[in-house]
Amino acid sequence: MKKLVYLISPNKIDHNFFASLDKVLSFKNVKFFQLRLKNLSQKKLLNFSKRIIKITTKHKVKFIINDNFILASKIKVDGCHMGQLDGSFKIARKKLKGKILGITCHNSKILANNAIKNKADYIAFGSFSKSKLKPNAKKANIEVLKWAKKKIKKPIVVIGGINNINYKRLIKAGAKYIAISSFIWDNPKLKPETAIRKFK
Repeated sequence: MKKLVYLISPNKIDHNFFASLDKVLSFKNVKFFQLRLKNLSQKKLLNFSKRIIKITTKHKVKFIINDNFILASKIKVDGCHMGQLDGSFKIARKKLKGKILGITCHNSKILANNAIKNKADYIAFGSFSKSKLKPNAKKANIEVLKWAKKKIKKPIVVIGGINNINYKRLIKAGAKYIAISSFIWDNPKLKPETAIRKFK
């Protein structure tokens, strides 16, 4: 099966999460898993990461840490994802040596070109729809995807309110991976292990 999902963690992680993640990843359509937890102590982040590494390694999924390139450079994760305000991409690139660096570029060709200059391994555009995870996120349009498909040689990740209906047009327009969180973890109708099966 083609691995097209870039899975982002829920906002809060409880003790049931790890078993749930194991079930979700066993469907084999997830390429990346990003741990995105704000305002958490380094110690807790480290403990969670160690548990997650075992699960992502088992399922051959790349494990990405959000924001924290210092932590990502020190532990056995595959890389780090950075927003535009998460510090210097140049410093991050140096620290992350052989690891993955992904950069959020909203809806901007300028930011995307800048990310490429800073040797990003993938570019993320969004938000394409209303998102529970980031209700105030900047809007992105399909034109930026079509442009990126022609001009950018790196994989494109799309983010923001993506569900089992709207993802196909984004893939068609040039996205290689779809970033999903709420549809999987915060779905009133489907359990995470059922929700993930909607993306093939």
